[in-house]
Amino acid sequence: MRLNGNPHQWYDKFPEERTIADDIDRNHSYVIERDGAICGVFSFIIGEEPTYKKIEGSWENDDTYGTIHRVASNGQINGIFDMCLKYCESKISNIRIDTHKDNKIMQHLILKNGFQERGIIYVADGSPRIAYQKIKKQF
Repeated sequence: MRLNGNPHQWYDKFPEERTIADDIDRNHSYVIERDGAICGVFSFIIGEEPTYKKIEGSWENDDTYGTIHRVASNGQINGIFDMCLKYCESKISNIRIDTHKDNKIMQHLILKNGFQERGIIYVADGSPRIAYQKIKKQF
């Protein structure tokens, strides 16, 4: 992230080892593999995200949703976020995500994949994040 103009979102040792262990223990951690090697990871949680309770703006609805967090790639292949989203949409049609204002790459990917900007939320340390929501229409 630092090399791509986003030095503030994921500081040293973030995400913390405990956070990753909790994701694994709660079955919220997912990997994307190619040829037997892990090339991407993400967390996906269906249910209420505490930092999304208060938003400067508004959510499109208050229905049950899934939240994508901690998307990361080893840089070896393209399309990690697309693969992540495809999996998440197979589980629930209402998805939320947030990112740092400096994370232009993630903002581009989020908007390219049909999310709408909904406002600003604040994470646990009080720093702001741009919040997005996508509701996949069911036919």
